[in-house]
Amino acid sequence: MVKVYTIASGKGGTGKTTVTANLGPMLAQYGKKTCILDADVGMANLGLILGLENLPVTLHEVLAGKARVRDAVYDGPFGVKVVPCGLSLQGFQQSNPDRLKDIMADLVSEFDILILDAPAGISRDGVIPLTIADGVILVVNPEISSIVDSLKTKILTETVGGHIEGAIINRVAGSGDEFNRAQMEKLLGVRVLGVIPEDPNIRRASAGRSPIVVKYPTSRASRAFKRISADVAGIEYVEEETQAPREGFVDRLARALFRAKA
Repeated sequence: MVKVYTIASGKGGTGKTTVTANLGPMLAQYGKKTCILDADVGMANLGLILGLENLPVTLHEVLAGKARVRDAVYDGPFGVKVVPCGLSLQGFQQSNPDRLKDIMADLVSEFDILILDAPAGISRDGVIPLTIADGVILVVNPEISSIVDSLKTKILTETVGGHIEGAIINRVAGSGDEFNRAQMEKLLGVRVLGVIPEDPNIRRASAGRSPIVVKYPTSRASRAFKRISADVAGIEYVEEETQAPREGFVDRLARALFRAKA
């Protein structure tokens, strides 16, 4: 049976699109037929992160009744399927978010997992992804404004009959060892699914139009995304061993010379 997850946040800039762009490919890598859909109709960025731009058909055309959703499904990393939104203001103006439920009905038979990247904040367009999901995953930064706004999103989700699956704490400074998971779970009132450390490779990967799990698979953030994806997929995560870089001739020569001088 298909599982539908909505990735949501109370405020913009928490990194929910980055989370979507990395969880989707990893779930596909773990053998789940996965589709990620950009439900942020007004401020679409998922396609940009994945290098899917200037496409003939996007979710905008589907929401406007001009195309079928199957015409807006594209191949992403590791076999994940992607339904991106367009970037034009005109496409946004012609879109009807109420059609999203019908679009989901057309997709559910083809996938194991559907992930919706929802708009930030509390708005009419943002409520629909909260109501049609089996579980809402909150993306929260470890700062008071993000926590408070996430609590508002949690209350709204429960008010409209939705279910909070848990929270992902993103952009945690340092190694993350000092992060108090239990305290955050108490503040939010939900389970913390995982902690993503602050990692400069995320920006580098986005600039290269690629998820970090593809561009820098052994980075700290990538390993965190893999652990969370394994949890969502219901499989055991096995920590990968990072191989040390092979020492070149110049390095060996320099090491031998310094040893000789010592």
